[in-house]
Amino acid sequence: MELSISKAKFTPKVFILVALILLSTGMLFGTIGGLQYIIPGFLKEALSFEKTRPLHVSSVLFWILFASMGAVLTYLKEHTGKKLYSNNLSRLLFILFVISVVAILIAYCFGVFGGREYWEFPPILSAPIIIGWILFLINFIISVGTLKNQPVYIWMWLTGIIFFLFTFSESYLWLFPYFNNHVVNDMNIQWKSYGSMVGSWNMLIYGSSMYLMTKISGDKSYAFSNKAFILYFAGLFNLMFNWGHHIYTLPTQHYVQYISYSVSMTELLILGNIIYGWKASLTKAQKFFNRDAYRFLVAADVWIFLNLVLAIGMSIPAINVYTHGTHITVAHAMGTTIGINTMLLLAVCYDILKDTCISLDPYQKLMKFGFWLANSSLFAFWIALIAAGVLKSKWQMSSDQIAFSVMMQNLTPFFIVFMISGVLLLIGIVLAIYPLFKNHLACFFTEKNIQ
Repeated sequence: MELSISKAKFTPKVFILVALILLSTGMLFGTIGGLQYIIPGFLKEALSFEKTRPLHVSSVLFWILFASMGAVLTYLKEHTGKKLYSNNLSRLLFILFVISVVAILIAYCFGVFGGREYWEFPPILSAPIIIGWILFLINFIISVGTLKNQPVYIWMWLTGIIFFLFTFSESYLWLFPYFNNHVVNDMNIQWKSYGSMVGSWNMLIYGSSMYLMTKISGDKSYAFSNKAFILYFAGLFNLMFNWGHHIYTLPTQHYVQYISYSVSMTELLILGNIIYGWKASLTKAQKFFNRDAYRFLVAADVWIFLNLVLAIGMSIPAINVYTHGTHITVAHAMGTTIGINTMLLLAVCYDILKDTCISLDPYQKLMKFGFWLANSSLFAFWIALIAAGVLKSKWQMSSDQIAFSVMMQNLTPFFIVFMISGVLLLIGIVLAIYPLFKNHLACFFTEKNIQ
C-alpha cells in the first residue's frame, strides 16, 4: 500500500491527535509529581517538583485547549455543511500553538520560568497563543456567517472564544507596575482572570457536548430549547462572577462575594440536568451505536453531581475558611478537570475520531476496561485528596499546631493512595485513548482521505 502522508490534507482532527498526546504527557508528569510527594528527592536533579508541577498543569491545560479547538472547528464544519472560511488560518493556528507548547515545555525542563499559576512560563511565550487565538476567532466568525436563528452551541463557542482572549490577556496585567505594585488589586485581578478563564473554556467544552448530544439523539430541539439557553446565560453569568469565592479571604467588596456565592455551580447543575434528560430520551439502539461517546458523557454526568456537592460546600464562606489552600481545593480542580472536562472531551474525541480509517470494534474490551479503570481510580484519587484536605484544614485552624513536617508525614497514607490511584488513572486513560490514537495515525499510512 502506497504511503500517502504527502496527500493527507490538514484537518481539525490533527488538533485532537496532539490533544491526546498532551493528555497522556500531562498525566505522566502528574504521576511523577505524586511519586515526589511520597519519595522525597525523587528525580530531584533531573526533574524536580517545581518543574513537574507546571509541566503537568500546562500539558493538561493545553490538552483542553487543543481538544476544544479541534472540536469547535470540526463541529462547525458539520453544522454549516460547508468548509471553514480558511483552512490556512486553522493550519497557522495549529502551528503557532504547537510552537508555543513545545517552547513552554522545554523552558520548564530547563527551569526557565517567569509567569504565574497556570502560565508559569516566560510571558513572551504567550504571544503565539494570543495571535493564534485571534486567528481562531476570525475564522469562526466568518465561517458562521450569521448569528440569526443559531442553536445554543454556536453562542457558547463564540462566547468561549471571545472571553478566553479577554481573560488570557487580563491575566498578564501584572506585568504593568500600576497593577503589580498594589498587592490586593493584583490578587483580585489574578483570581478574577483565572476563574473567568476556566469559564471560557468550559463554554467551548459544554458547547461541543451540546452539539454531540444533538448529533447522537438526532433531536435538535435541545439546542434551541429554553433550558439550553438558560444554561448558556447561567454559564455566562457564572463565567463573569463565580470566581469570587477564591477571594473570600481578601479585603475586597462583599457584593462580589455574595454574587459569586449565589451563582456558584448553577452552570454545572443545569448541564447535569440536561444530560440526564437527554440520556433518558435515547433509545437502546442509539445508545449502543454511539456507546463509546455515550459512556463518557454518562461518566461526566456522575462527576458533575459529585463535584457539585463539593463545590457548593467550598463556596460557603464558613467552610471556605477551612478548605482554602488545602488538598480539598486540589480535589475540586481534579474532579472538574478530569472528571468533567476530560470525560466530556473524550466523548467528543471518540465521536470525531471513531472509525476514521480502522474499526474500533476489536478494541471494545480494552476501551471499556480503560474507562472503568480510569473512573474508579479517579474516585479513589478524589477521596484521598479530600481526606488529606480535611486533616490539613483541621491542622491549619488548630490553636495548638504540631510542626508542618509532622503534619505532612501524617498524611503519607493518603498520599500513597493518591499516588497509586494516579498511576492506575494514567493507565486507564492510555488504554481508553490508545485505539483512537492508533486509528488516526493509520490514516496517514493509507490511501483513505480524511476530512
